[in-house]
Amino acid sequence: MSHSSPDYAALADRIRSIAAELGFQQLGISDANAGAHEQHLQDWLDAGFHGEMEWMASHGTKRSRPAELVPGTRRVISVRMDYLPTDTQMARRLSERNMAYISRYALGRDYHKMIRRRLQHLAEQIRELIGPFGYRAFVDSAPVLERAFASRAGLGWIGKNCMLINPKAGSYFFLGELYTDLPLPVDEPFTSNHCGSCSACLSRCPTDAFVGPHVLDARRCISYLTIELKGAIPEELRAPMGNRVFGCDDCQLVCPWNKFARHTGEPDFSPRHKLDQADLVTLFRWEEEEFLKNTEGSPIRRIGHERWLRNLAVGLGNAQTSIPVIEALRSRLEHPSELVREHVEWALQRHGVSAGSATS
Repeated sequence: MSHSSPDYAALADRIRSIAAELGFQQLGISDANAGAHEQHLQDWLDAGFHGEMEWMASHGTKRSRPAELVPGTRRVISVRMDYLPTDTQMARRLSERNMAYISRYALGRDYHKMIRRRLQHLAEQIRELIGPFGYRAFVDSAPVLERAFASRAGLGWIGKNCMLINPKAGSYFFLGELYTDLPLPVDEPFTSNHCGSCSACLSRCPTDAFVGPHVLDARRCISYLTIELKGAIPEELRAPMGNRVFGCDDCQLVCPWNKFARHTGEPDFSPRHKLDQADLVTLFRWEEEEFLKNTEGSPIRRIGHERWLRNLAVGLGNAQTSIPVIEALRSRLEHPSELVREHVEWALQRHGVSAGSATS
């Protein structure tokens, strides 16, 4: 199969087979037009719902127009990979107030490098078939409107919770893309929306972050508050956060379609350092060196030790009052970070202990 005159339909089928061999659960191909998704993004940005995520607005239309980001792009190859580990007991963890809840995508190794490496392998095998061609791989690493292109490639529909939902696999999966200059045949876009009258995700959100169906105010989203926000968490949102210290899965936990979610077979996505069973006090007592060691290769590391302690202080403020909880909070009262100290003082007050009396 040469690059000069390949059978692009046969090539697309071969690409799909290679993707499956590389561990991707599905591959779809779309053109480089985001359609109505571009205006939806602009309206969202104009409303300021992106908060401090200035990178969402700083690239103009490159996010929705692939050829502006990578000149010559004609197709977007979208792939998805399931990440749900087994035996996570997610709903139960949320009810155990002294346990730490970490979003299930973050329990194992950081997915970015692993999926990008496999996309690179996919591209290399395509090159072996047809010779050199233009491409660039992305895994949540550049201005790419990934859910929009995945939906246009037939991988699912964008639900009311703004997640991509696949009718046979729910929403617990990662996405990746290859922008390419190959004129491959495109797949049928997923135009049906199977959310129907269900609004479980909207009503379940602990911080009421959904303005309405398909519209999320990130400034109230726990994933944003615990990962993207650099400063203090707004006080009125701390109690509703409960024990969620890195991300949030609530809008996925209640989605009926996730009864079809598939458990991953990827060892990289298995929980590390027993983070799926960790209690708040233990994690809060990690010093920075221990934090860096235990989060090596993990998406959690990106927030740094300071924000890790900030998040855990909120979780401890919402925990059941006990001597270990109080003592753990007291141990950070003189932390060099004002951000940490503020959240520790708030947490102690939640347990009826003033910052002054806590040092006595």
